[in-house]
Amino acid sequence: MLRQALLYLSSQPQVFHFVRHNRVAKKFAERFVAGESLEQVLDAVVGLNAKGITASLDLLGESVHSEAEARGAGQEYLHMLDRIHERGIDANVSVKLTAMGLDISEELCVTIVHNILARARDYRTFVRLDMESSAYTGRTLRLFYDRFYPSYPDHVGIVLQSYLRRTETDVQRAIQARCRVRLCKGAYQEPPTLAFPDKREVDANYSECMHQLMQDGRYPGLATHDEHLIADAKRFARSGSIDPSRFEFQMLYGVRRDLQEGLVREGFRVRVYVPFGTQWYPYLMRRLAERPANVAFIAGSVLREVMRGHQS
Repeated sequence: MLRQALLYLSSQPQVFHFVRHNRVAKKFAERFVAGESLEQVLDAVVGLNAKGITASLDLLGESVHSEAEARGAGQEYLHMLDRIHERGIDANVSVKLTAMGLDISEELCVTIVHNILARARDYRTFVRLDMESSAYTGRTLRLFYDRFYPSYPDHVGIVLQSYLRRTETDVQRAIQARCRVRLCKGAYQEPPTLAFPDKREVDANYSECMHQLMQDGRYPGLATHDEHLIADAKRFARSGSIDPSRFEFQMLYGVRRDLQEGLVREGFRVRVYVPFGTQWYPYLMRRLAERPANVAFIAGSVLREVMRGHQS
């Protein structure tokens, strides 16, 4: 019931208009979305960099409906890379293939992404191909291995989701190919034939895949706010003499900032995924709807951070 309500609200333009111009609602959203403009998000990243935290920027907006929209999104990413370079900010970018026209034409998508990757190579930076629902997993990986990675092995990486049953096999392929992986749990609603329905199974698969990537992978990004999994990663690194420079923790902008800063103080690398753009309201609502438990998770994360701040 909650999921359906959140999805309904995410698609209502009149609600978006109200929320976007409501001071309290916008203030809440600002905690998790760095702003609507590129310069706002770059200013936010400067603040993160000052704390020893790097960033990956994501312009909000998923599947586009026309070639013009796809090419426009591609131009936004080129401008984003230009401005990151001009300002000397420590950040890379994350790209959704559906935002680059995948649902319109694979060749259109490939052309746009190649342009982005070429610009990233010019600036010696990096592009992460975000993973979407399981309907796109096979297509995304096929395009990555066949069309993107061969030409840009040092400038493009993928995301794998531990809730999918196929992911351990995908991790092994990535290790063999020596490509960079961001490992996350995954948040889309999927059938149990494709995804583990139980959180304990998702966590167990995450831990196993994480260990493999830390041991044999190429600079994996461990995307989790789960303190048990973070402690697991620390123990595995110590027991295997894996230097902290061989991996990084990744977290969402505005979620567990205390944990992010604590990891940096301990000598670990931390990268924050920073979404921005005018579509922040649908983004927040869809993220909550994908797993309604996220409502309690975010509320709990904010409360824990506030309480720790009062105790320090």
